[in-house]
Amino acid sequence: MFTVTMTSQQRLVLSVAILASFVAFLDGSVVNVALPAISSELGGGLSTQQWVVDAYLITLGALILVAGSLSDVYGRVVVIRVGLWGFGLTSLLCALAPNVEVLIVSRGLQGIAGALLVPSSLAIIMSAFRGAAQAKAIGSWTAWTSAAFIAGPVVGGLFVDMVSWRLVFAINLIPIAVTIFLLAKIEQKGERDHGTRIDFAGAVLAIVGVGAPVFALIEQGNYGWASPVIWLPMAIGVLAFAGFLWRQATAAQPMMPLNLFRVRNFAVGNLATLFIYGALAMSGFIVVVFLQQTGGWPAILAGIAVLPVTIILMLLSSVFGGLSGKYGPRLFMSVGPIIAGLGHLLMLSVTADVNYWWQLLPGILLFGLGLSITVAPLTAAILGSISEKQSGIGSAINNAIARVAGLVAVAMLGIIVVERLDVDGVHRALIVCAALLIVGGVISAIGIQNPANIAQESTENAAVDQ
Repeated sequence: MFTVTMTSQQRLVLSVAILASFVAFLDGSVVNVALPAISSELGGGLSTQQWVVDAYLITLGALILVAGSLSDVYGRVVVIRVGLWGFGLTSLLCALAPNVEVLIVSRGLQGIAGALLVPSSLAIIMSAFRGAAQAKAIGSWTAWTSAAFIAGPVVGGLFVDMVSWRLVFAINLIPIAVTIFLLAKIEQKGERDHGTRIDFAGAVLAIVGVGAPVFALIEQGNYGWASPVIWLPMAIGVLAFAGFLWRQATAAQPMMPLNLFRVRNFAVGNLATLFIYGALAMSGFIVVVFLQQTGGWPAILAGIAVLPVTIILMLLSSVFGGLSGKYGPRLFMSVGPIIAGLGHLLMLSVTADVNYWWQLLPGILLFGLGLSITVAPLTAAILGSISEKQSGIGSAINNAIARVAGLVAVAMLGIIVVERLDVDGVHRALIVCAALLIVGGVISAIGIQNPANIAQESTENAAVDQ
């Protein structure tokens, strides 16, 4: 994870950044394998399961952008500390939830705390490392945080089968306590810009613009598209999102500066993120739920089934991050998602009588390889195209897009699989995942430029920022 060239403070910064982001990413996926157990104890069908996942992603995705501004005003370390305490408290609320309504509300509050962790964690890496060391550090951060996103089902399955789904949330308290302890030892306090104003109006528009359409997508199976309960929130959400974009274009201090999207790699990388991370969230949901509900697998085995992806990510992401820093991200961002997409197509042979070794494992291995080729170069390409001063808001925007892509993808599952994840439903979902990944690779191949070609553009953007 670390290199001998790092100072002790750099090791500490990287450790804190990884741990702080790890809990937020882990909680985004650890719940997937617990969904059948949650439904069994608290009640609810597919729509309830979608809400348990998406309540977290709605507030996380919408408020990550606000967190970028908060880190500018109060300092990155302070924001991380507040986020850690908030995440611990809301994790406890989730663990103690007496019914599904309380759980869903607690998950939404948990997403608020998670939003404070991710952009600030990556920003302290960007300020502590430079050059090739920065690319390597980003690769390590990406490997561990992405592994957390995929490893969630393994951890969750172990807790669900051996103890209770409630431990899935309560266990967060341990890494949070360790991270708070390490955070106190960091010398870097982060620059504060007291002239920055927080765009609360933009935050409200973002939440409504994301949350209302997601409500419509999830609940359309219960009410039908003709119901005003569905089309009215959809219309309000579309208008609110349009208002959000207008607000960002006209506000004196927007939380998502649209001028960043004039930088080619930033714009193209985020567009690729939309497709790639949408597929990643949908894939993480469908595989573990299908194995339990249709295949009849225990939660722990369903989680272990996707463990190879985690192992490959942890072994190779840092390697591909370093190669991307040396050769440029375009090739890796183009080939990686396509390989991951082909992995999903390989899984189309799966039947109700699941033969893991022949029907799933080959596709899972290919998926893991493709993902490890993709994630670190993707992050490095996006953040490497803008100035260090913009790294906080740049990482916030990228993470917001990734989370929004995931919550929309999960919300659309009701349309794709209809009522349950049977064989036909999971086949349709796998095809959608493959298509999203392949489109992400094609977008990268067409649009991404290697650093030698974008040096002038990055310089000009840094000048504009000043």
